[in-house]
Amino acid sequence: MSNVPNPGAASGPAPSPPSGPGPLTPPADAAAPVRHPDAPAPGEPLGPHYEHCFGCGEAQPHGLRLRARAGEGVSITAEFTVGPDHQGAPGLAHGGVLATALDETLGSLNWLLRVVAVTGRLQTEFVRPVPVGTVLHLDARVTAVHRRKIYCTATGRLGGPEGPVAVRADALFVEVKVDHFIDNGRQEEIRAAMADPDQFRRVRAFEVNP
Repeated sequence: MSNVPNPGAASGPAPSPPSGPGPLTPPADAAAPVRHPDAPAPGEPLGPHYEHCFGCGEAQPHGLRLRARAGEGVSITAEFTVGPDHQGAPGLAHGGVLATALDETLGSLNWLLRVVAVTGRLQTEFVRPVPVGTVLHLDARVTAVHRRKIYCTATGRLGGPEGPVAVRADALFVEVKVDHFIDNGRQEEIRAAMADPDQFRRVRAFEVNP
């Protein structure tokens, strides 16, 4: 899947959007997000949460190696350089890779809340093509929290933080316990992560969605 608009889409009227609030609309009694007092300070790099993560890990030669920083409030900024390994159509980023960059940035927001959460729903919109060699500037923030549900939104821009929007996403994350990863992940990687003598790295390995 590339992020190229489809000029050959079937003709005819577009389906009507569902009426009423959708699954990505916070309920009326949702609360405003609260930054955890121990969250990284604004401007502080977050670093990779797990070295083998396809989104941010240093041990992934073809991964995104996305770099995120804590923002003000419950927000994150990040950058991702589109390389030749990330192509869909010739010279253009694969749409799935761009969705991964959005998901990785959104998932990093949970570090500011100091909760473990996984992606429950991700709705993406591809606004314009993203060429290979482009630095995609991402910005994400939590909009509301309702019990275990975390509602958030993100945009990716070309040419700088104020550049034209290329991609955007709305997402719903669901808070889970670490058992979610231990019970469902391949045990070889689970044991290696849990055996890490660095407590900080050990905790962060289970920080965001698998």
